[in-house]
Amino acid sequence: MLIILTGGGSGGHIFPLISVAKKITTLAKEWGIEDIRFLYVGPRFGDISEEVFQREGIARAYILSSKWRRYMSSLNILDLIKLPFAIAQAIWILFWHMPDAVFSKGGYGSFPVMVASWIFFIPARVIHESDSVPGMANRMAAPFAKRIGTAFESAALKFPVKKTAVVGLPIRDDLCGQDPKKARIFFDIVSTRKVVLVIGGSQGSKKINDAITQILLKLISKYEVIHICGPQQYEDVKSEVTVIAGANLGGYYHLYSFLTEEIKLALTLADVVISRAGASSIFEIAACGKPSILIPLPTAAQDHQRKNAYEYAKSGGTIVIEEDNLTPNLLYSTITSVVDDQAATAKMSSGAAAFAMKDASETIAKEILQLRGVI
Repeated sequence: MLIILTGGGSGGHIFPLISVAKKITTLAKEWGIEDIRFLYVGPRFGDISEEVFQREGIARAYILSSKWRRYMSSLNILDLIKLPFAIAQAIWILFWHMPDAVFSKGGYGSFPVMVASWIFFIPARVIHESDSVPGMANRMAAPFAKRIGTAFESAALKFPVKKTAVVGLPIRDDLCGQDPKKARIFFDIVSTRKVVLVIGGSQGSKKINDAITQILLKLISKYEVIHICGPQQYEDVKSEVTVIAGANLGGYYHLYSFLTEEIKLALTLADVVISRAGASSIFEIAACGKPSILIPLPTAAQDHQRKNAYEYAKSGGTIVIEEDNLTPNLLYSTITSVVDDQAATAKMSSGAAAFAMKDASETIAKEILQLRGVI
């Protein structure tokens, strides 16, 4: 049984795809199906994604990426020309592999694959929308899908009612609840201080990184800080920290360019998480019941990060700081108001946990297998 995975545009698509793939494997084996194979078809994500797909044993077949920008750009013309070729590539790949199902996480690389799956009448065609405002690729792909799942209720209103359901966002089963002792060993944390976790995403965030480095000395005077700054900004942040703090870090600052599997350990230790407001980040933080401070990316398509953040904030699980309002002092005072107030921490943790829908992967996996007639 072969299942095509597709998506493209950001690292937030990778782990949901893998989470659903793992759940499909588990459920299929329960029904006596041992030969489960997965093939990712879409644009290249980058080195980190390649490493993750390879580790999970997922084969890859790449197609051209064709992105439509919501601003005037000559690149739109080039990408419009590339789109038919991308669709032709997807048709060719699916013709030779003829999969049993296709699961799409959206993004500009997924549309050609969904068109190809419709052409070949693939019985199980499922797409999932992560954000509170559906992306263009998923809106275009919706007519070609048998089922549509969304993470936010507001997104479900934008798709046909009869084939759409709010299911949450697929996350890894083992993301939360790791052994704290193992986590402390990995990060070399020997104190009993509370932990501030800063996540800049796969691309990193210069605004967040700059704000953290400017208040770093104050932070490490009270807390342990795990700072994931992004691969492209690692050297700059490391140099800036050296200039600001020198040898005065006291072992309380832990800088990483990016974490894959180890993010589970970081979330286990975190007393508060500072992050952008991508849907994957929000649902992972919520699933682990962690208080958070979200700083939406103002240039995100359709302002979806800001809308994600404020929809999540209704749960009481997070505090939103607009990037235009972000100052080092405001960030520091917000961190302390959360971490140092046990009542606030407990209330935010409760709100986060209530928002999370932890069975999204299983719900989607079952729907895919039911459409295929396996269960």
